[in-house]
Amino acid sequence: MRITFNEIRRNNVQTWFLIFLFFLLISLFGLAVGVYIGDVFLGLIITTLVGIIYTLVVFSTGDKMIMSISGAKPVTKREYPYLYHTVEGLAVAAGLPTPKCYVINDSALNAFATGKKPESASIAVTTGLLEKMNRQELEGVIAHEMSHIKNNDIRVMMLAAVLVGVILLLSQFLLRSFLWGGKGSSKRENNKGTIILILIGLALAILAPFISELIKLSISRKREYMADASGAILTRYPAGLASALRKIAKDPDPLVDNANKATAHLFISTPFRMKKNNKSSLFSTHPPIDERIKRLEEM
Repeated sequence: MRITFNEIRRNNVQTWFLIFLFFLLISLFGLAVGVYIGDVFLGLIITTLVGIIYTLVVFSTGDKMIMSISGAKPVTKREYPYLYHTVEGLAVAAGLPTPKCYVINDSALNAFATGKKPESASIAVTTGLLEKMNRQELEGVIAHEMSHIKNNDIRVMMLAAVLVGVILLLSQFLLRSFLWGGKGSSKRENNKGTIILILIGLALAILAPFISELIKLSISRKREYMADASGAILTRYPAGLASALRKIAKDPDPLVDNANKATAHLFISTPFRMKKNNKSSLFSTHPPIDERIKRLEEM
């Protein structure tokens, strides 16, 4: 399994580098705000406080909001014993507390995991996936989602979503300040260097939300490869997940009705209708499914 462990190590490094870029963008916002108000230190304090408050609010309610938005309903062991036994068995194998089980009433073949930490994690699967997958394929899918929990992907991806929200909030604040905040002090207007910095800040306010969204999507693609690799370790049977992904790729109606852009990166495969050209791009939430299958077959 050397290839698998190398995959995990490489994706970990790349993911944390991308998160560093997020924080760099937020710091640049702090500098831009500081230049605009005439106090760089105060600008950094403002952006830091906004980031902390926003993060605390979203982290305290994020997983519940995701389940509600997705239309996922909690289920009991009596209702779905097969699902429960699979989740319990893989949780023991992974050395994790058993996640809560949710089911989404949808014919699409999909699943996702979410939560702030492994102790409060949840796994949701569609009814379509439960109906179409055999035992080994379902184990592969659940192992993939369990790996997201074990690797702390659920926390990383929620953090990425929070940071995108922070950057969007700051960009709107900066744009409104530039457009409707008045001319400011004459000292600031007469300082050509400061005017240039303000123009840079304006460009940052316009471009940063777009850049941050691309970073979030890149993190999502990296974590999917990593979860595939970790799931292969967990089940010791990569062919199970590879077979499940083939069925998902051939799903005639992959659209999850309640999925949206805010939650799409959580699913095991894109919850939207796939285009004929299924190649990955900067705007993809997931890597090409054919490439994922190929990597699993090489393990």
